[in-house]
Amino acid sequence: MSTKRRRTRASDETVSERLGRYRGLILFLLGLSFVISLLALTGSFYMLQIYDRALTSGSVPTLVALSVLAIGLYLFQGMFDVLRNQILVRVGAGIDTRLAPLAHRVVIEMPRYGYSNAEALERGRDVDTIRSFVSGAGAVALLDLPWMPLFLVFVWLLHPVLGLMTLGGALVLIGLTMTTEILSRRAGRDLQKAGVARNAIADSNTRNADVLQAMGFASRAVQRYDAANSAHLRLHARTSDITGTLGGMSKVLRMMLQSALLGTGAYLTIRGQLSAGAIIACSVASSRALAPIEMAIGNWKGFAAARRSLARLKETLATLDDDDGMIRLPDPHLSMDVEGVTIVAPGTGAVLMSDVSFRIEAGQAAGLIGPSGGGKTTLAKGLVGIWPLLRGAVRLDGASLHQWRSDQLGAEIGYLPQDVALMEGTVAENICRFDPEADHADIVAAAQAAAAHEMILRLPEGYQTQLGPFGTALSAGQRQRIGLARALYGDPFLVVLDEPNSHLDAEGEQALTRAMLNVRARKGIVIVIAHRPGALAAVDLVGVVQGGRLSSFGPRDQILKGPADVQQMPTTAGAAQARRPPGTSQLAVEG
Repeated sequence: MSTKRRRTRASDETVSERLGRYRGLILFLLGLSFVISLLALTGSFYMLQIYDRALTSGSVPTLVALSVLAIGLYLFQGMFDVLRNQILVRVGAGIDTRLAPLAHRVVIEMPRYGYSNAEALERGRDVDTIRSFVSGAGAVALLDLPWMPLFLVFVWLLHPVLGLMTLGGALVLIGLTMTTEILSRRAGRDLQKAGVARNAIADSNTRNADVLQAMGFASRAVQRYDAANSAHLRLHARTSDITGTLGGMSKVLRMMLQSALLGTGAYLTIRGQLSAGAIIACSVASSRALAPIEMAIGNWKGFAAARRSLARLKETLATLDDDDGMIRLPDPHLSMDVEGVTIVAPGTGAVLMSDVSFRIEAGQAAGLIGPSGGGKTTLAKGLVGIWPLLRGAVRLDGASLHQWRSDQLGAEIGYLPQDVALMEGTVAENICRFDPEADHADIVAAAQAAAAHEMILRLPEGYQTQLGPFGTALSAGQRQRIGLARALYGDPFLVVLDEPNSHLDAEGEQALTRAMLNVRARKGIVIVIAHRPGALAAVDLVGVVQGGRLSSFGPRDQILKGPADVQQMPTTAGAAQARRPPGTSQLAVEG
């Protein structure tokens, strides 16, 4: 996401600061884990007292008293354990609540920078991964790990030899944990990339289902997905093999250590250095001491995934704009200036448009014409801030786009893309851009301006008709009219239309012309990309875009006459004009 546009935080708080709000709660959870670990010694003390006191004294009241005390302590331990788990679940939900909106904003932003939809959606899953880890067994293991010395000290007090054996086993298991980390790190990264690649193919197949079915290559699309899925499964198996093998080794080592402790304890008891109760107590305590390490190894895949997810979120959230503290400028009403704009392709960095400059005053409309692939759509995306600028600036009333608050700028821009994709929701919600406080009169006015009102009334539920995913239940012409109404909603100052008449009939083109004239009449600015002459009826300026440059720009009648009367662009534009064969008009180039 490298770009020279101004980058600030989407919020004054970084991810770490948002998570830092839980530091006090984490300290509380650590303290609660200490109490739970302390209570976990109940079993060891109970066995020690039963074998060394109750059995030797033959006192039933002593046995009953010890049992009642142990039951009470176990109940407290269970209660605190349930409390800790409930707190962790709510902490996970709280983290999700704080990070999910920012992560979803990243999901929306990333495609603008050349990332696939699958890569973008992975950022939303990152929040799910973090929440699942925090509310699961992995977090419990991390909270218990600091208190492992409690059990080591207890075993040491029973006998130093047993303490050394337990400590040695703990060090071996810690070594296995570090080995798991080293071996699984790269495998985990590769697995994540393979998952993104597989999901990208699945997303592409879903979006092109009609083409796949109509032209009969759905089976090849399935084979392509199957190959990506097989690669993902191989990496998944490799990652699972690493963690599973080391996890199995840790279990075997723990059982071997427990048996060794029992055997050593028996030997020390025979030699009179240890009591029988101490053998059982040592076995219980050592098992509890090593359990967090074994649990951490078993949940290492989740821990590594959560760590990668957190790192990705920190990296990508740092690119979002923070406009909360920006000054709200007066609404634009004078002009639009494009100053030396150079636009690159997101992802590849290839220069698509170079050194474009022009000025449009309020109440004017400009048409952009030229051959396919010349850069018209690229320029439109740069003008409304969809694609980042490598150099130059787009200014409304003298202020570049990044100087405007995003909510204010969005209200002042109406954009109709070449491929109109409506969002899942009602017709009315799509027109008003999902504004919960939208005035119904404004929605109807926008639909009437786009000549879509009568068409909408003929839908099953009128303005309340649910469109479904991408609005595919509507025809291309219907989607284009509703998209135009969305672009005109709220009377934006700048309206950019990319081939708005590509799916319109003669009546629709007349309505489009009226809509553009209405924008000019209220002193707005219209920029329209046209392949059909009907879209130029309402413009007074025309620019010719070819070869990634704006080769000429000026009054419509002069531009359409030919090069003799064209208002030349300086330097590079003039050179481009000179290279065209004599007598060939700009419009003929498009033809």
